Amino acid sequence: METKVEKIEKTQMNMDIINAAGQILKQGGLVAFPTETVYGLGANALDEEAARKTYAAKGRPSDNPLIVHIASLEDLYPITKKVPEKAVALAEKFWPGPLTMIFEKSELVPHGTTGGLETVAVRMPDNEVALALIRAGGGYVSGPSANKSGRPSPTMARHVLDDLEGRIDMILDGGPVHIGVESTIVDMTVEPPMILRPGAVTKEMLEETVGEVTVDHTILTADAKTPPKAPGMKYRHYAPRAEMTVVEGPLEKVVDKIGELAAARENEGHRVGIIATQETMGRYDHENVKCIGTREDESTVAANLYAILREFDDDGTEYIYSEAFASDGIGSAVMNRLLKAAGHHVINV
Repeated sequence: METKVEKIEKTQMNMDIINAAGQILKQGGLVAFPTETVYGLGANALDEEAARKTYAAKGRPSDNPLIVHIASLEDLYPITKKVPEKAVALAEKFWPGPLTMIFEKSELVPHGTTGGLETVAVRMPDNEVALALIRAGGGYVSGPSANKSGRPSPTMARHVLDDLEGRIDMILDGGPVHIGVESTIVDMTVEPPMILRPGAVTKEMLEETVGEVTVDHTILTADAKTPPKAPGMKYRHYAPRAEMTVVEGPLEKVVDKIGELAAARENEGHRVGIIATQETMGRYDHENVKCIGTREDESTVAANLYAILREFDDDGTEYIYSEAFASDGIGSAVMNRLLKAAGHHVINV
């Protein structure tokens, strides 16, 4: 299969390209597209065979649910059995945006899309290209991250091409994304609502709108041995090819420990990468140190995370050591992704 790459500007959108991409989706094909979080791999969410193609292209386990992307709130109702008042409040506040909500599914949604579950995950992306594609593709587009399963999620079209060239029909290149980590996932089938995956819409932001929100206990711990209720809960994700370790503790001790670990590996002849921040960059005396952002604004860390992991892959890094981050706000999303990328290999100092 030849993968066609089409440049698309959201300010001057070429509707011929959008409509061609929509036709691919309607015919059961796969189109990667930009969102505000990461690039998604689009397919017709109501087509069982399209879901099978999505899993095959990504090499993704078929019990890992796909998120259905919609372009209007009205489109939520046909694919769900019940929409709680709190879900409406959250949709009115955060859609379009990086929030996914889980509902009981209607008969319209095939089990292929939901990973065999009786629930469906839904969101409305905050990206004009994505919304135009959803409308052109029939209104319901499943969109897991457009990468090989387990790899760092793609934050630019080049990452998609690296992973999926020859496996999908088209890539809409809308430039780099601006958030850089996947959407927050909230289970609306329980009361109080429960966060299953942290993202840019934080627990604090949710609670300002609907009151108490709980957090699944597995978010910052090892994977549970239960079927995943949401994408990314069960399997190792976001992983670079290198062996990765996260170092937690007081920052002074973390920097010293990473320096010690990196030096030991370098002395053995290995290529080592270090993930540092603006605040600590100058304190590492090593060749391959990358700045992920500033601790004063951890949204910068989120935005750069996956691109840095892919840069380490590109330069043949064998071992990566990363500083840890705060476990509240968007820092919770960063730590969730880092721990999964590292296979929960953590050193406390």
